[in-house]
Amino acid sequence: MDVNTICYVVCIMLVSYALRLLNLMWFKPKKMEKFLRDQGLDGRDYKFPFGDLKELMQSIVEAKTKPIDLTDDIVPRVLPFVHEIVATHGKICFTWMGNKPVVHISEPIMIREILANYHQFQKPSVNNPLTKLLATGLIDTDSDRWIKHRKIINPAFHFEKLKHMVPAFYVSCSEMIKIWEEMITNDQNSCEMDVWPHLQSFSSDVISRTAFGGSFEEGRQISMLQQEQAELIIMAEQSVYIPGSRFLPTHSNTRIKEIEQEVRASIRSIIDKRVTMMKAGEIDNKDLLGILLESNYKEIKHSQETTGNLLVWTMILLSQYTDWQTHARNEVLDVLGEKKPDVDGLSRLKVVNMILNEVLRLYPPGAALGRMIHEDTKLGNITLQAGTHIQLNTILLHRDHDLWGDDAKEFKPERFIKGVSKATNGQASYIPFGGGARICIGQNFAMMEAKMALVMILRRFSFELSPSYSHAPHLIVTLQPQFGAHLILHKL
Repeated sequence: MDVNTICYVVCIMLVSYALRLLNLMWFKPKKMEKFLRDQGLDGRDYKFPFGDLKELMQSIVEAKTKPIDLTDDIVPRVLPFVHEIVATHGKICFTWMGNKPVVHISEPIMIREILANYHQFQKPSVNNPLTKLLATGLIDTDSDRWIKHRKIINPAFHFEKLKHMVPAFYVSCSEMIKIWEEMITNDQNSCEMDVWPHLQSFSSDVISRTAFGGSFEEGRQISMLQQEQAELIIMAEQSVYIPGSRFLPTHSNTRIKEIEQEVRASIRSIIDKRVTMMKAGEIDNKDLLGILLESNYKEIKHSQETTGNLLVWTMILLSQYTDWQTHARNEVLDVLGEKKPDVDGLSRLKVVNMILNEVLRLYPPGAALGRMIHEDTKLGNITLQAGTHIQLNTILLHRDHDLWGDDAKEFKPERFIKGVSKATNGQASYIPFGGGARICIGQNFAMMEAKMALVMILRRFSFELSPSYSHAPHLIVTLQPQFGAHLILHKL
């Protein structure tokens, strides 16, 4: 083959690749945009090559530069870009994540259909391999694999099984309460503190105790390692992912891999010891690991605990609405007195339950849920093409005036006095733990843990916002207080 022929073949290959790239990055997105607009959807024009990613990141960075007033709507700070596009283009509209369209859905009928049909509307794939470490386990599996894993893990979260975990909740909370009491040493029986790190530690300890039982200290070390890993991975998530960058020998990449190896080795060691003890009949499998092993589940699910988030926003809101704080405390004392809380007692706390439901409405742990489709799919009266991403903006849905009334942005636990179904009129307008067949399997675990902690806090302290508190909700996987939760605690 002569030089001219080789040059000709190379040119043909380069042109072919260029055309394929041009189609992927321009013609196909523009065709999908026209398809959406032809069906009456409004949205952002596609911009080569990154879509809306630049504007999205800029809006988040700008929103985080300063706190907001307590009476301000938190959505423009938490999801600034989404807030703007929905206000401009409507409740069903589209934006662009790179060259992929993202259809934003805030219509309860469509949301119910999406959550019910998990085969069609699946979890979006994670492009950055590092971030996959934050999303392994049941929460990130789909279709047949998800059904198998759900069937295996479900017995661990049965209500009767959770009863055995309540003592662990109590021990972890007692340790936190003791620390708070020791910090109050002045004559006024009060002190200012940032409760957020304490609530995070409490939630982490609960997971360690319930998941690893007798191996609690090893479990605590695993939890600390995973927290460090999460912080490193979130930094990677907030940067533009470059294929192959995970192989570079940076300090962060090296440490992430080291932690992954340490965690896997520790979990395997705990499991091996537990299996040996189970075979010898030396233990009663009432902690989470024992139940999972009993169900032949061979991996510990790496999950992110949201109870700490629920508790911190509950304390912040009850610091603002002290009448509800008093109401809840009176109920706790009437129903439980000074008795050690158990499942039956916690289940009788109607006011506490109303408060937690309202906190989850206003401050859902996950501000949005993502789905994607792999084949052309009908949704309501529109058709979505394969490769389309779907975003259910939970925080917008929960604060929608059309669904919740003119007081949608106000803290009013009484709206849940007759339960969630009555409050929503049966609509899919309240999804703090997701919904449908894929509703969060750990929601009962989280609610029981939160009730236990709130009961014990209310019996020992009253609390109010500190003058140094800055209201700054923001997203780092879950909805968190950016500058902490500085409260003044008064010992009762």
